[in-house]
Amino acid sequence: MKIALLGYGRMGKEIEKIALERGHEIVLRKTEENDYSGLEHADVAIDFSIPTAATENISTCFNHNIPVVSGTTGWLEHYNDMTALCQEKNGAFLYGSNFSVGVNLFFELNSYLAKLMSNIKEYNVSMEEIHHTQKLDAPSGTAISLAQGIIAETDYKQWTMDNANDNEIYIDAKRIEDVPGTHSVFYKSTVDEIEIKHTAFSRQGFALGAVIAAEWILGKKGIFTMKDVLNLG
Repeated sequence: MKIALLGYGRMGKEIEKIALERGHEIVLRKTEENDYSGLEHADVAIDFSIPTAATENISTCFNHNIPVVSGTTGWLEHYNDMTALCQEKNGAFLYGSNFSVGVNLFFELNSYLAKLMSNIKEYNVSMEEIHHTQKLDAPSGTAISLAQGIIAETDYKQWTMDNANDNEIYIDAKRIEDVPGTHSVFYKSTVDEIEIKHTAFSRQGFALGAVIAAEWILGKKGIFTMKDVLNLG
């Protein structure tokens, strides 16, 4: 499989390492300093760039009939535009706020717990996410996905990073050097607290999941998520 890497920072380099170990070829390493030369040879593109570059990267791929796996966060106000373009071009697109297999299982656990807690009003929910200081967006895309999972199963309406009202989920976003990613969800009452937590030890799990997703999407058409890749229903 020939891969175009759109973004060649820490994650791009980790994806490259795993892709090469799995027998794939890198035909483009896109940065701010170079153009899309080599994209025409790609079977699939993996986008881990920056929020301001994501939509150009993704739309360029669709216009060249190249499927896209994107893990860039902070650009989702344009997500519907990109899915519409994908459908117009009869392409393939898979966006994930987090490609770690463990995190995607954590998403399922989070949704199930939210469903269990939906009618138990004694508990208030809040969240904490911790990432390295180089992360540009806050809260993380993973934290937003977790909040959306809770909102889908409960009476909560939205998330906030400010003082939360009764129908809002408070997210505490922290930036600490060399933390790959830690996410916690708390249900707290006056007498006890329930906590579920996922801690990433390195970027390797995110990179492996992105390569697995790229392998999976080949030959497919449509809009997908990691739930499709992992057959989580």
